[in-house]
Amino acid sequence: FISPFVGMVPGRKLTDTELVRALRLNLAAELEATHLYQSHADATDNEFIKKILLDIADEERVHAGEFLQAIKHLVPDEQAKLDEGAAEVEEMAQGLDVKSASKPGGPIPTIGDLKA
Repeated sequence: FISPFVGMVPGRKLTDTELVRALRLNLAAELEATHLYQSHADATDNEFIKKILLDIADEERVHAGEFLQAIKHLVPDEQAKLDEGAAEVEEMAQGLDVKSASKPGGPIPTIGDLKA
């Protein structure tokens, strides 16, 4: 990702547009960290470390939610765009035997669940 601070004039604060880009970068970093910690947890048989890694991954998901909520405060149509994307996915899922975590029906298996 491109740094939102490249070319900034010293002493000048971020505009809201620049701030949104910085928050999106922060959101991406939290999602990447979540992926990393979950991958490490999946790759170990050490239950103690696995528990720690998954707890940290959950904390990163909370952080991602905080950044997303901050973005929604600055971008008026952010929620509408997210809803539009969600609706497109649900439309694709109709007619298929696709279970959704957002709808009742039981847990959805993850890669970790599929290990032999």
